[in-house]
Amino acid sequence: MEPDGSRETTPQPKAVLVIHERYREAGGEDSVVAAETALLREHGHRVESLIEDNSRIPDHPDLPGRISLAAGTIWSRRAAARVRGLVRQLRPDVVHVHNTLPLLSPAVHAAAHAEGVPTVQTLHNYRLVCPVATLFRDGHPCEDCVGRTIAWPGVLHACYRGSRAQTATVAGMLAFHRARRTWWRDVDRFIALTDFARGRLLAGGLPGERIDVKPNFVAAEDGTASGGRGTHHLFLGRLVPEKGVRTLLAALSRADGGVSCRFAGTGPLEGEVRAAAGEGVVPLGQLDRRSVLRELRGARALVLPSVWYEGFPVVLVEAYASGVPVIASRIGSLAELVSDGETGLLVEPGSASDLARALSWSNGHPDEMARMGANAQRRYEACYTPEVNYGQLMGVYERAISRGRSGGRASALPDGGNGLPGGEETEGPDRQPRRVTDGDQDDREGRDENAPAEG
Repeated sequence: MEPDGSRETTPQPKAVLVIHERYREAGGEDSVVAAETALLREHGHRVESLIEDNSRIPDHPDLPGRISLAAGTIWSRRAAARVRGLVRQLRPDVVHVHNTLPLLSPAVHAAAHAEGVPTVQTLHNYRLVCPVATLFRDGHPCEDCVGRTIAWPGVLHACYRGSRAQTATVAGMLAFHRARRTWWRDVDRFIALTDFARGRLLAGGLPGERIDVKPNFVAAEDGTASGGRGTHHLFLGRLVPEKGVRTLLAALSRADGGVSCRFAGTGPLEGEVRAAAGEGVVPLGQLDRRSVLRELRGARALVLPSVWYEGFPVVLVEAYASGVPVIASRIGSLAELVSDGETGLLVEPGSASDLARALSWSNGHPDEMARMGANAQRRYEACYTPEVNYGQLMGVYERAISRGRSGGRASALPDGGNGLPGGEETEGPDRQPRRVTDGDQDDREGRDENAPAEG
C-alpha cells in the first residue's frame, strides 16, 4: 500500500514564457495579457515575454510584402526560431500563448513542443473556428464556418477586413493547422473564457478534454459605489453596431420619462449618439480610467445591449466589482455571466421594446437594483478577483505540466515525423519531445480593426 504523502504531485511552474501579438488598436485582450503577466510576477514567478506588435505591419505593403505576410501568417519560421531560442535560454516550465495573428503564427506551438515545454493557449475570441474571430456577419451571429475543414463561407463573404484574399489567408492558416493537427499535438491545455465559448470551440472540433474555462479578472479599486442606486444608466464601450448602440438609442426614445443613459466611448456611431443627445442621451466621448470608474460607480446599471457573441467583457466584471448590476442581451456569454433578476436583467438581443421595458423597470425599482448590485459584488468576490483567478491559472498550468510528464503528446505525433515544415530537427540529446498519454479524464484572440470591440 502506498504510504500517505508519497503520491507524486505536479509542481507549480516557477518560470513562464508569455507569447502575445498586440493588436493595432489596443483592446481588452492586450489589457488582460498585461494584467495576467503582472499577477504571475506578484506571486513570485519569473515571467519572460515574447511580444510582437501588429502596428509594425505596413498599411499598404507591396506584392512581395503581401506574399511574405501571408506565408508568415500560416507558418512563421522566424517566430518559431525565436521561441526555440528563448526556450533554450530561459528554460521555462510553461509557455503561455495568446494572440498569434499574423506575425507569430501557430508555429510557436510547434517550436515549444519541439523543445519539450508544455504549452497553454488562451482563446480570447473565436479565431480557431472563425476567420474573423467574431462569429458575426451582416448584423447577426454567424456560425457558417464552425466545424468546417476549410472556412470557405468566410472567404466567400470576405469576412476578414472585407477582403477575400486576406480571409483566404486566415482560412488557409486554420486549414493547414487543422490538417497538421497542431491544436491536438502541440497544445497541452486551452483556456476558454466562458462555458459558451467552450461549447463553440468544441463544435469546431477542438479537443474538449483539454479546454479549461477560466474567466477574466479585475482588481477592485477603492472608492464609493452607488450600489445600483445611481440616477442614470451607463453604456461603456465602442460605439459600433454590434454593441447594440442603435437598439439602445431606440429603447431610450421609448422608455418612461426620467430614464437616461450616459454613453462613454467613441466609434463609428458617435455621430448618431450625439445627434440624439438630450435629456435621456448624454454623450461623454472617450474617458480616462479615473473618469470611467467614476461614471461606473455612479450608475444605476451598466447596459450591454450587444447583438454579437461577446467574449468576456472586462467592463462587466468592473461593474460587478463596483456593486453595479448589468442589463444585458440574452445572447452568448452574456446570458451566462448575468443572472436574470439576481445580478442584473436580461433582454432579447436587438429588441428596443424589451430593452425599454428593462430600463423603465430599473428606473422605478431602486431597491431591487440595489439588491442585484449587492449580489453582483458577491459574485465578483467569489469568481473574478485576482486571487481566485490565480488559483485557476495554476490549476491549468499544473494540468499542462502533468500531461507533459505522463506522456499524452506522443499519441498525436505521426510515426517518425516531427511535423515541422522544412524538416527542422527536433530530436537530440538535449531536446527530446515529452511523451505522454491523455489521462485527464476529469478535465474538461484587443481585436482586429473590423471586429467587434471587447469590453
